[in-house]
Amino acid sequence: MAMASLARRKAYFLTRNISNSSTDALRFSFSLTRGFASSGSDENDVVIIGGGPGGYVAAIKAAQLGLKTTCIEKRGALGGTCLNVGCIPSKALLHSSHMYHEAKHVFANHGVKVSSVEVDLPAMLAQKDTAVKNLTRGIEGLFKKNKVNYVKGYGKFLSPSEISVETVDGENTVVKGKHIIVATGSDVKSLPGITIDEKKIVSSTGALSLSEIPKKLIVIGAGYIGLEMGSVWGRLGSEVTVVEFASDIVPSMDGEIRKQFQRSLEKQKMKFMLKTKVVGVDSSGDGVKLIVEPAEGGNQTTLEADVVLVSAGRSPFTSGLDLEKIGVETDKVGRILVNERFSTNVSGVYAIGDVIPGPMLAHKAEEDGVACVEFIAGKHGHVDYDKVPGVVYTYPEVAMVGKTEEQLKQDGVSYKVGKFPFMANSRAKAIDAAEGMVKILADKETDKILGVHIMSPNAGELIHEAVLAINYDACSEDIARVCHAHPTMSEAIKEAAMATYDKPIHM
Repeated sequence: MAMASLARRKAYFLTRNISNSSTDALRFSFSLTRGFASSGSDENDVVIIGGGPGGYVAAIKAAQLGLKTTCIEKRGALGGTCLNVGCIPSKALLHSSHMYHEAKHVFANHGVKVSSVEVDLPAMLAQKDTAVKNLTRGIEGLFKKNKVNYVKGYGKFLSPSEISVETVDGENTVVKGKHIIVATGSDVKSLPGITIDEKKIVSSTGALSLSEIPKKLIVIGAGYIGLEMGSVWGRLGSEVTVVEFASDIVPSMDGEIRKQFQRSLEKQKMKFMLKTKVVGVDSSGDGVKLIVEPAEGGNQTTLEADVVLVSAGRSPFTSGLDLEKIGVETDKVGRILVNERFSTNVSGVYAIGDVIPGPMLAHKAEEDGVACVEFIAGKHGHVDYDKVPGVVYTYPEVAMVGKTEEQLKQDGVSYKVGKFPFMANSRAKAIDAAEGMVKILADKETDKILGVHIMSPNAGELIHEAVLAINYDACSEDIARVCHAHPTMSEAIKEAAMATYDKPIHM
């Protein structure tokens, strides 16, 4: 089976080399026609609206391909939601709060005795802010290095090739481009009857900057963001209750992993109210009263909290762009419709990231951005949304790529399963971090890997061996026959692969 997989890979590289060679003429032709961009004309080859992960990566890639590029960002700081009020600051707080929790509850088990451990919340928030500022400045440095023109302001369409920009300085300018990419990301999804004030009723943005640790925190929504932010404040001392309309937390997660994950969070004193609907909220007093009832109807209950976090998902952010003015088509939830080349129905206008269908993930937006500008430059770009990894950055983390077992059953695919618990992994036992497992799903006949799911500390780092394997159509036997360093957590992936096509050694 491993030899068959090797043959497939040889064929893949041969095909890819032929494909690359066939586009050489196109690239040469394109480089000649676009060479006039620096001749004094104020028209750009590419204009990107939005400086988040998709937008700034697209801008840098476009410039690296020799295209005259301008990026427009309304925030006045690059990195978008992810860097400024999302992925990066939340990971900073997750790490800091985990360090506090370890010092208070785990250090003594390792012979490290600390007489007193306290939370200095202002210092913790300052560390988070410093990390954000340094990274945003780093992107500005990359723009200068790659000669990307950076316009700080709010852009909207005048025509398919012209963007009117109200700058942060209060001025107005027009930016012209042959190709315009919409990369404006997403915004917090609101709930009917609930007004977010970012003080007592907060979005994920407000949850990153609470001035004090709430005694009671209610999280509306049991997705990635809600569970991560609930974990931060739970570790710091908040009593956390998660209210979720659906019957499960993180519905996209493999069912078996999900059950283990929920049990782990419950051991950390996080409470769950599933199949529960929020029907009212009262924030007129000192705290917040939340009125809930069963999702299918029934008796109402009132919950009290100091802070309520609304984490019910995100919506594409396209308001104020005047898309309708130039006729760009969107679906019923406001996502911009594009083809496989990220082109909209309007010639010369493209869209990437959270404003189009597909997973709302920063790394997916980055890949969209690279592929989109490669198409514009006459090259070939590609993103397979079925092979984009997802990670919940709690403790333990949960990481996944490919299909879940439920999806394979629904699709009628014959599959086999291999599992390996970290309780049987020597590194995990040595560092007292043996909670979780690796689960591999493979085609029953061909052994091709269809999905990999990991619950463990640093699962977000471990998953990328599986991401690479899935992208190259590897078999479980391919991973099983690769030498993994000992002792490492990664050996659990090898053992799970062995369990998939044959038998594991250490279980």
